[in-house]
Amino acid sequence: MSEVYTFGVKTDQHTAMIDITNEIAGIVKKSNVKQGLCVVYVPHTTAAVTINENADPDVVRDFMMEINKLVPLSDGYHHREGNSAAHIKASMIGFSDTIIIEDGRLLLGTWQGIYFMEFDGPRIRKVHVKIIEG
Repeated sequence: MSEVYTFGVKTDQHTAMIDITNEIAGIVKKSNVKQGLCVVYVPHTTAAVTINENADPDVVRDFMMEINKLVPLSDGYHHREGNSAAHIKASMIGFSDTIIIEDGRLLLGTWQGIYFMEFDGPRIRKVHVKIIEG
């Protein structure tokens, strides 16, 4: 039976894209699973997880600039909490990603990293990771 690993992410901005690749890779290593799947899940309706380039910080800047244009913070939304944009962005990006584990390592591309996406911060968030052997 595999266990669920959980770690926290503290955000200090309203919107942010935080590289969590090293945390996830550490969990994979700790699991001792050589072949399988790594599921990364964010249990929040105003945060998400995605895979993107982690070599050039301008990619993060450009990504955040464009998603904020697509879904502006204020646009006549009716949700009383005032965070409709965060809910929309999180649903667009998604709440989970699955990465193949090969030879005990995440099978990511050369330039790929795993990112936690904050859309309603600052907050303390959770990320759940499930390693499935097979």
